[in-house]
Amino acid sequence: MGLVYPLPTMRSAQAPREIDLESCLGKTVLVVGGGGREHAIVGALSRSPQVSKIYCAPGNAGIGELAFNVPLKDTDVEGLKTFALENHVDLTVVGPESALAAGIVDAFRAAGLRIFGHTQAAARIESSKEFAKQLMEKYGVPTAAYRSFTDYEEARNYVAGRPFPAVLKYDGLAAGKGVVIAADLAEAEAALKDMLLDGRFGAGKVVIEDYLTGPEFSFMCFVDGAKVYPMPLAQDHKRAFDGDKGPNTGGMGAYTGLSFISGEQRAFALQRILQRTAEAMVAEGCPLSGVLYGGLMATPDGVKVIEFNCRFGDPETEVVLPLLESDAYDIFSAVADGKAPEREPQWSTDVTMGVVLASKGYPGSYEKGYEIKGMPQDGTLVYHMGTKIDGGVLKTAGGRVLMCINRGATLEEAAARTYAAVRGIDCPALFYRSDIAHYELDRRKEL
Repeated sequence: MGLVYPLPTMRSAQAPREIDLESCLGKTVLVVGGGGREHAIVGALSRSPQVSKIYCAPGNAGIGELAFNVPLKDTDVEGLKTFALENHVDLTVVGPESALAAGIVDAFRAAGLRIFGHTQAAARIESSKEFAKQLMEKYGVPTAAYRSFTDYEEARNYVAGRPFPAVLKYDGLAAGKGVVIAADLAEAEAALKDMLLDGRFGAGKVVIEDYLTGPEFSFMCFVDGAKVYPMPLAQDHKRAFDGDKGPNTGGMGAYTGLSFISGEQRAFALQRILQRTAEAMVAEGCPLSGVLYGGLMATPDGVKVIEFNCRFGDPETEVVLPLLESDAYDIFSAVADGKAPEREPQWSTDVTMGVVLASKGYPGSYEKGYEIKGMPQDGTLVYHMGTKIDGGVLKTAGGRVLMCINRGATLEEAAARTYAAVRGIDCPALFYRSDIAHYELDRRKEL
């Protein structure tokens, strides 16, 4: 018998519809993951009239307002499969790359379960930087030149003989922290020592790339084999502090409505990068069946790939999915079944802007367990990234803790609303960047 969960009792700014008898006959969905990205996925699914019950494993305090949290790790493939079978889950949607790399899609499909996400072989486009670079080189997808190394001395000598900055990437999953842009040899040596000698992220290789210049942007698409359905463009902010200073993080904020990317550049990125990559993966015998994330750069020589991810980006998902006007269940279901949606996904023409509140010390060491007061009550979307309920009190439980998002007809309008909400949150253990979307907003002031 499946586990029985009590109905969620709390409500959020993006609460689900009232459940009636008819909706109780709807679909049951399992979302795998427990961060802000998964909160945004749960939020989109909760708006579907077809969905009556959502589980999320492991979930978090905010997700618990919309779904039933399940105490299973996102990499517990056997446990998740058993749960889905016992609870008659109609569709599973996978959030984190770690679950995909662990082979959750392969295991679920072998058990006859419907699942949205890439196979373990297809997930190599993110789990192995070297695989992705080899694929792009073979199929003519524009990216920076590179070489791979497993030996520290060879890598160090190669970097020492090249101009700086140097781009060093750990060839594996590193939770968004496996990329170092070294300004000099000392920084490069420290990064190479971390990755090749000390095993900070585990045993593996390092990919060393040419340094490219230009604004970065994120282009996500739903992909089913060679069929590609684009989402709105977004820009993430990786550095911890204002002015793009400090260490790389998992992302301190994001926004949509990028006027610095032209229609021609977007079309090139869609056709020559994302579409071509989808077709290449089919040709290689490991077709995509979920989300392809292109981390791209508009260089003076054209748009090029910085990285590929095999899943929804975080925090880009939190600003993109609120703009989805189509039924999210229809899209996830169609991709999982290898069928084209009845109509292509429809998106609002509004723009969104979101700011992450993180624990002081992040992405280094930080303390947990601080009470969070003053949560927005003005319609601001608040996606939880690292929170818990302790004795009925909302507390910090991670590095990135909350993300506040607003939408508007203009970016300026969305930004003003979001920062007003952020300033109202009371927790001395949190910090945030005050210049999210600065590239776009500064550019507009100059025009």
